[in-house]
This record gives sequence, C-alpha cells and structure tokens, in this order.
Amino acid sequence: MMPPPALGRASPRPALELADVIRRHGSRLEDITSEQQRVLNALAACRTAVLGGHVETCDHCQHQRIAYNSCRNRHCPKCQASACARWMEARAAELLSVEYFHVVFTLPNVFNGLALANKRVVYSVLFEAVSQTLLEVAANPKHLGARIGFLAILHTWGQNLSLHPHLHCVIPGGGLSSDGSRWISCRPGFFLPVRVLSRVFRGKFIDRLRKEFEGGKLRGVTDASTFESLMNQSVRTDWVVYAKPPFGGPAQVLKYLSRYTHKIAISNRRLVSMSDQTVTFRWKDYAQGNRPRMMTLEATEFLRRFLMHVVPRGFMRIRHFGLLANRFRTANIEQCRKLLGDGRNGAESIKTAVPDDGHATEDRERCPICRCGRMVRDGRIIPKRPLLLLTSFNNTS
Repeated sequence: MMPPPALGRASPRPALELADVIRRHGSRLEDITSEQQRVLNALAACRTAVLGGHVETCDHCQHQRIAYNSCRNRHCPKCQASACARWMEARAAELLSVEYFHVVFTLPNVFNGLALANKRVVYSVLFEAVSQTLLEVAANPKHLGARIGFLAILHTWGQNLSLHPHLHCVIPGGGLSSDGSRWISCRPGFFLPVRVLSRVFRGKFIDRLRKEFEGGKLRGVTDASTFESLMNQSVRTDWVVYAKPPFGGPAQVLKYLSRYTHKIAISNRRLVSMSDQTVTFRWKDYAQGNRPRMMTLEATEFLRRFLMHVVPRGFMRIRHFGLLANRFRTANIEQCRKLLGDGRNGAESIKTAVPDDGHATEDRERCPICRCGRMVRDGRIIPKRPLLLLTSFNNTS
C-alpha cells in the first residue's frame, strides 16, 4: 500500500461537475433527509482520494496515473456508464425480432406535493397502475387480446429539474395468446389506443391511492375531505399517455435504452458554470420544440431541485412486467422466439455505444502517452477519512 503520488487523473474530467457544486454549496442546505445527505456525501467523494483507489503504470514507458474509486451511487452522473453497460448486456439477450413501442405515462402535477412527501408509496402506486393498465387493455379482445410483457423506467424530473413523475414503457409489438400457443402481433405502427389507456390509468391510480390513504399510509393528508378534494382536482386535469413512434428492431431498442435506463436528473455535460451564489445549466424547452436554453438558479435551489429526485433506498426504478416478469422471463422469451420463428439471440450483431459522461474510455488499458503499452495496477491508494463537509447539514429523518 502507498500514499497517492502527484499524478494526473485517469481521464479528463468535465470543466464542471455536480460534485463540484455539492462541495462548494452543499453545506448551505437546510432541512434535508438522512438519505439525501448520504447521496450528497457519496457524490462529493466519488473518484477522489476519500474513497481510495489504485495507481496504474504503463508496462512500456512507465507512465503513471491515479484511478480513484467510484461511489457507485445510482444518483451519481459519473457512475452510470458502467452500470448501464452491464444492464444492457443482460437485456440484449432478451430482445425479440419484432417492432417495439415506447409509451409514456405521466402523473398529473396536482400530485407533486403528495409524491414528494410519500415517494415510496406514490411511485409504487404509479408502477402498479401503469402495469395493470397495459396488461388489462392488451388482454382485451377488443384491442390486442394477448398477454404482453414490457419494462417500465421511472423518471421524476423535467429538463429544468422540476418534479415531473412519469414512466417510460418499452413494449414488444404483440404477445402470446391466452393458452400460449400463438404469437399475436399488433397492427403495424399501432399498439394500443392512448385514450383508452389514459382513462383506465386514471381510474386505477386513483383507486389504488385511495386504498393507501384509507390504510393510513399517506403523510401530509390528514382528513378525508382534503384527500377527496385532491382526487376531484385530479379528474379535472389531463392524464397524459403518449405513444412515441415505434422502434424498428432490437438494435434501435438498445440504442434508446442506453440513453434512458440509468439516466439521472442532470448530467455533468449540461452544467455550464458556477459562481459563489448560482449555477447555470443547459435545458431543452419541450414546449418550444426542444429549443435549447440556459437556466441560472441560486445554488441551493439548484441542489434542492436535484434532491427532489433522490428515490428511497432500495426502490427499484426499472421493473419488468407480464411476460418479462423476472420469475418466468427466460421461458416466456424462448416460447415467443419459437412462435416467431426466430432462433437468433437478441444480442447477436447488436453493437451500441453507451454514454460515458466523459469518464469511461473505450481503450482504458492502453497507455495514453506511448499508445503501445498497457496500464497495469501497481499499488493501492488507502482511502482517507470520510468527508466531514456535509455531516454538519441540518437534516430531518
């Protein structure tokens, strides 16, 4: 074991990172939860001497570099590339040679306050309502009349970091007959009617949320009249279900998933500048045709918005349903392939580039100086004491 030498970083870093904002302004935050504090500490320490690491030496020219350890927190913009790559490799073998559809279910913003106070309950209800909606409408002979499978990905943010809970669902264009003997395809370019999905989604979400309220599991709603007032507001607003154009096949699905599955509220690439008081970042104004814009926020407001999107510990943001549910996924996929006459593995001939946020390199073992030697581990860097900067935050459990 050895102390860290004065060496260059393993790879170039963006000019500004979320971790820089946390280290500079994090101590000014008040009233954050212990879970939010843990996330901030992890992101501030990621790929620094705090977590330790190792030294790599070129076996040809003896060039050395430091590789600090990652925090592996799922809210960290620097740790998602490797996690995404591992997940993508597993999913590639499960894809079918059919048209895939992308359907987005959005929770009306009247539920934003309730969602912030009850993340685990409200987001679980959202998953349940969406999954039941898709499975039941697809099974209806008036529509598809098939047992389908799909994966759903929870995103809670808009481009400006506001709260915007929604589920991205990626769905093969068809399913198995009730007895499993036939593959039933949907119409080309059309999966299920979005108006029907929207209506059923609304009913199931409200019904399930009412059960949670009656069971005393919702914080911030103290009496029945307040809850019913919220429900009445919700039925007077649009419940948006949006079906995007279908994907052409497995390769396009993987390319899409690489951008969405392990995405977080903001990436380092979107950060522009930071001052003693503010943070400026890029965002796309979807209401103006994805027009690129800049937004400047007071630094603590920027961090407050980011922390709105920290999900509870252990909460699964990516879930599989129907034919793709974990227990029977392998057998169901084999049956679908058999009926489709597709003997190929979905991973065959599929290559995709996974965004690395500037830290993962496609040629990590090769020496960046001589370009012919290999970088070999040559010593360990002992972790330093945990960061104390953020432990003084005022926090609530």
